[in-house]
Amino acid sequence: MRQIFVQGNEACGLGAIAAGAKFFAGYPITPASELAEFCSKEMPKVGGYYFQMEDELASIAAVIGASLGGLRSFTATSGPGMSLMQENLGFAILAEVPCVIINVQRFGPSTGVATRPGQADIMQARWGTHGDHTIIALAPASVQECYDLTIEAFNLAERFSTPVILLSDGALAHLREKISVYDDGELEITPRSAPEIEPEKYLPYRPNEKGVPHLSPYGNRHILRVTSLIHDEKGYSTANPTTARCQLERLETKITGYQEELPQAKCYGSKNPDAVVISFGISARAARQAVHFLNNDNFEIGMMDLKTIWPFPEKNIQEYCSQAEKVFVVEMNRGQLTGEVERILPGLEVIPVLRADTQVISPQEIIEKIKEVLR
Repeated sequence: MRQIFVQGNEACGLGAIAAGAKFFAGYPITPASELAEFCSKEMPKVGGYYFQMEDELASIAAVIGASLGGLRSFTATSGPGMSLMQENLGFAILAEVPCVIINVQRFGPSTGVATRPGQADIMQARWGTHGDHTIIALAPASVQECYDLTIEAFNLAERFSTPVILLSDGALAHLREKISVYDDGELEITPRSAPEIEPEKYLPYRPNEKGVPHLSPYGNRHILRVTSLIHDEKGYSTANPTTARCQLERLETKITGYQEELPQAKCYGSKNPDAVVISFGISARAARQAVHFLNNDNFEIGMMDLKTIWPFPEKNIQEYCSQAEKVFVVEMNRGQLTGEVERILPGLEVIPVLRADTQVISPQEIIEKIKEVLR
């Protein structure tokens, strides 16, 4: 490995290339534009392709098409662009197309404040596209994790044959830190599963033992049929109730049944905490610092820095918080993650520590809130 000094957006681009990405399609949008600019320069150097599309709808459509053609594909955007991608995101979920969407979150609804960070796209990542579905969404808290979790996102997309969302933010995207990157040949990449059956017997949506299909790339002898409708194992649309129910159940359980394979939360602080702090992304950096200072001041506080936001790590949170009397949730929005924690910890007092005003939350704010509650 070697060490370099880069910003978060560049680290995501480096991670994508390290993971074998060969296709990027996107539309410039603050605060993700540096990622697109990086890819425009670097993707051709590795035999890949960069396309600046006319909008975000076309961007994710191109990514889906490239992935179905056999290329590891991704896009990057921010909240307004993510909103425009939702219909095709649903298509990719139902058609089980592996791809990566990097959402560099910014403040506010609509176009908000384009140059300032936020963390208010949590529920959009989970429920932005319509219908019953599940999704994998990861959240880095450092520039190193922008690199590492982008690689992980591509591996998970191939492993589960599904879109994966990486939730960065405007502050983390522009933060510069020293990171370690892999040299050629050092990284283990999850390959796309190929059909091991003669073409005339190939059923593209017949799942393996883990519920994942083997999608053959377009252009070879294994015929791949893709539709946005409920479909059978051959890829033909159907309204059969049993087929429809089984397909939705499989789309969920192929992911939720294997949550131990997803990135686990990083835990800090006291091993027997009286109180627990839960956070993610850029806010987790401030929360970790706050917990460090508080424990040096004779508090007994533990912390969970969530790496996987969706599927929500309910079991891990419940186990870690089992001895705690209070739980604090630190996030830069009006309490989106707090509601999920309250739902799964009905017997505990859950206290939100929120900031939603274009500014990054500080360790001192967190310290003051926790002291106010615990003393």
